[in-house]
Formats: sequence, structure tokens, C-alpha cells
Amino acid sequence: MFDVVVVYLTRQSGESAEVLLGVKARGLGTGRLVGPGGKVLPGENLADAASREVWEEVGVSVSPTNLHHMATLTYPFPDRPENSQRSSVFTATTFSGMATKSDELDPHWFRWDEIPWEHMWDDAKLWLPQVLTGQFVEATFTMGPDDRVVDAIWSSI
Repeated sequence: MFDVVVVYLTRQSGESAEVLLGVKARGLGTGRLVGPGGKVLPGENLADAASREVWEEVGVSVSPTNLHHMATLTYPFPDRPENSQRSSVFTATTFSGMATKSDELDPHWFRWDEIPWEHMWDDAKLWLPQVLTGQFVEATFTMGPDDRVVDAIWSSI
């Protein structure tokens, strides 16, 4: 099992709250909408990894001090144990720069009430709404061979 980080940048646009999601260009989850993120490097703390990944994937600068740890999610993949991971989820409302496409992610802003859940990982609809509204989530989602959730265990919600 390896450690990853994911960041959901949020902003207010007029009357609507928006979240930055991107189409994943390669690796696990190619073609899905995800938040910027990736693997934690050896010796790197979670907030530094999250800040680095946002910069590398979408060209937006976010200070580790502006990141809010909002979820710890564990993903066993019994049929593909090499994909099993623990994900630390962060949100941030303070950041600078315009999100731009990279070889990892093609970013787009979505209104919270128009998030296309069908293009995200199966588990996202179960926990991301709570995270976006400020609720900490801790859970384990066992993923099946078709990348669907086959079991969910909630430690907190």
C-alpha cells in the first residue's frame, strides 16, 4: 500500500461554489475526473506533497499552510494489490495562478451542484460532498475488478 495526496481547490464564482477537477491523462484512473494529486515522495510530508502535486499537475501555487486535511481514505484493491493506497485529501480556498493543462491533468472548474459524478471514481459521490462542505471523513473503500466500490467501512463521517 502506498500513500497519495489529492487536493480539491474551491472558489466562489458569483453565487456558486466551484471545485477544480481534471481529466486524468495517464496512470491509474486515466480518463476520470479527479482532483490534482499523486504519490508522496520518500521523506516528504503530506502537505508538502499536496502543494507540489498541485503545482506540477495544474500550475497553481498553494502553500502547505493553506491546505486543510479533510479526509483519510484507504483503498484496498484485492484483485490488483499493487494499486492499493491510502489517500490524504486536502481542500484549499487560498491559492494563486490559473489552472493549466499538463501531461497529467486537463483541469476544469465545476459548480458543486453540477459535478459529473459519473466521470469520477465510484466512491467520490459517497464522501466528496461532505468534504466540500467542511466535514472530515475517514473511510475504507474496497475496490472491485471493475473499479466499483464493493465494500465501504466508515470510521467517521
